[in-house]
Amino acid sequence: MTRKLVSETTALHETPRLNRSYHSYEYDLSPSYTPAEDAILTEAIKHVPTYGFTTTALSSGVRDAGYPDVSANLLPDGVFSLVKYHLVTQRLALNKSAPVDPSTESSNVLDRVRNLTLQRLHASKPIIHRWQEALAILAMPKHLADSLHELSLLSDEIHFLAGDKSVDSSWYTKRAGLSAIYASTELFMTQDKSPNFKETEEFLDRRLGGAQGLRTFVGGAAQWASVQGMGLISGLRSKGVRI
Repeated sequence: MTRKLVSETTALHETPRLNRSYHSYEYDLSPSYTPAEDAILTEAIKHVPTYGFTTTALSSGVRDAGYPDVSANLLPDGVFSLVKYHLVTQRLALNKSAPVDPSTESSNVLDRVRNLTLQRLHASKPIIHRWQEALAILAMPKHLADSLHELSLLSDEIHFLAGDKSVDSSWYTKRAGLSAIYASTELFMTQDKSPNFKETEEFLDRRLGGAQGLRTFVGGAAQWASVQGMGLISGLRSKGVRI
């Protein structure tokens, strides 16, 4: 296979394919990737079902993209870059598959929030058996701030696409609540063996349909990430996974 040379600085700073103006009310831009990073991570993701979120998957992505092995150094955050790439690309994919409908009535917003959340969860089905590894990486202290930020971006994106027009304090409480609901449902999904993750869908519906709704979970995302993340790290290490 012909290998590309990536040592030239200009090649690493071209306009990235994933760069676009972020349409949310709160955030300006989505993370950008150079063509080399995008190509490597796109190929590396394909190896996650087999190798997990590991350096082996990254190295395989480098080779499959046609770059020299040293090109893995383009990703200084290592396997975290691979996890985050999955989060970013799947978040952005929601807008393509479910563009915002300006005519959405307020009574239908929660239904759309539910459907968009379930759609995003199902997008992880091919790698869900590896996702506990990803959660442990996301919860590491050096990555936790970025992880929570990406979770908040997802919650904001879902509400925006659902047609939420809140302009008061509920704008924040709804998004904080959905962040925690999504995180707990995603963790549940990693252990769900039911057909087509039916029990995960029921778990999500119970969380969304609680007496307090989304407001019950305000502030819960950060606490969840800290407690669950440390537990996942310990558990995976006990199984010999290098975290």
